[in-house]
Amino acid sequence: MSEVKLFGAWFSPYVKRVEMSLNLKGVEYEYIEEDLENKSPLFLQYNPITKLVPVLVHNGKPIFESSVILEYIDETWEGPSIFPKDPYDRAMSRFWAKFVEDKCSDLLWKACWSAGEEREKAAKEAEEGLKILENEIKDKKFFGGDNIGLVDLVANYIALWNPILQDVVGFHPLTQDKFPNISKWADEFCNDSFVEKYMPEKEKVRLWLKRAVETGSLY
Repeated sequence: MSEVKLFGAWFSPYVKRVEMSLNLKGVEYEYIEEDLENKSPLFLQYNPITKLVPVLVHNGKPIFESSVILEYIDETWEGPSIFPKDPYDRAMSRFWAKFVEDKCSDLLWKACWSAGEEREKAAKEAEEGLKILENEIKDKKFFGGDNIGLVDLVANYIALWNPILQDVVGFHPLTQDKFPNISKWADEFCNDSFVEKYMPEKEKVRLWLKRAVETGSLY
């Protein structure tokens, strides 16, 4: 039995962050696909609190929340760094990761899933965050510089899931014309040979999102 388990769902960008981090470090682990409509007793035993994926189990001890898990992975195993080594750079990396989630990814998701005034408000707030992010990624290959790091992993929703969801719902707050630097980064990220191994197939994501929009349920 593996000492490292990862409970996840194939369609979750939060799970994919953790998968890529484990593989970046070269950690051997057992991946367990969880049915989120019918959660297994083992999964609920490890995570009775949030009952959400991902959950990393190391030596029988569970860790919740993808951002917490990424930090745990970086501190526990040798290999390429996910967080910068310098304390200041590490702090700024945490800041930008949270900024991406709170001011960009979450608002883009909300804009695509809402309508009317709620959609307009979310899209406007997302655009404000994206303008700042557009400047931050200017003249960089990745947010982490030449190598993929924390902010790139956290921004994976923007790179893969968001463009597909925008096409499915017919609403495009993030376009190449408006945000060329972010779009260039997204292409670099999705076409990276390492990332390609672990990101889900675009057509599979499209079909999942299309069904989710039609049924109003992610599961």
